[in-house]
Amino acid sequence: MRQQGSIELFQYWDRLRDGRPAPKRTEIEPSDIKTLLADTFILEKDTRGEPVFRLAGTRLCAIFGRELKGFAFASLWMPKDERVVARLAHGAFLAKSVVVINFEGVSKGGRTNAFELLLLPLDGGVDHPRSLGAVTPALRPFWLGADPIVECRITSLRVVDPDREPLFLKNRPEVPVPSLAPTLDGSDSRIRVGEQGRRIRHLLVFDGGREE
Repeated sequence: MRQQGSIELFQYWDRLRDGRPAPKRTEIEPSDIKTLLADTFILEKDTRGEPVFRLAGTRLCAIFGRELKGFAFASLWMPKDERVVARLAHGAFLAKSVVVINFEGVSKGGRTNAFELLLLPLDGGVDHPRSLGAVTPALRPFWLGADPIVECRITSLRVVDPDREPLFLKNRPEVPVPSLAPTLDGSDSRIRVGEQGRRIRHLLVFDGGREE
């Protein structure tokens, strides 16, 4: 994680969970993160099982030029990225994954800006999975909030084990994402990428696991 907003939200979440896979959603106190609220959001599952915005901060809504509550999370992204984004959100819901996505936002006027998105799992019970997130711009150009972002393009992503990885993974390489669309014929579905991991289609898998 590179952006201060992401780091602060992660630290707050990590303190709350206190060694658990995720804190309970009822433990989140908005007053504790009041300086971050404008950039944060909460996802939940809709009746179709898709991740949608339950809440979204005012600055985040301004960036996208609309009220995000009730909108599908995947709808912000390019069509080729939607399926992967939905899977990552489900990973936060079900597997309690911590996800970091770096993306390029394209505005209605054709301008671009880099952003970092952090997705953190919350324990809402089996019937009410939730996740807490934040979107932090790498820069805040004059037009941000006036010229709405209409499309997001993933540039890299990471799925983090917060119990094993060095804090914020600053020294760990990102996974570049030139294209997230899986091949139709299934060829090259498993390719070695050096000693540290295996590429399985669009994902980079690192060997490991908890050791007792």
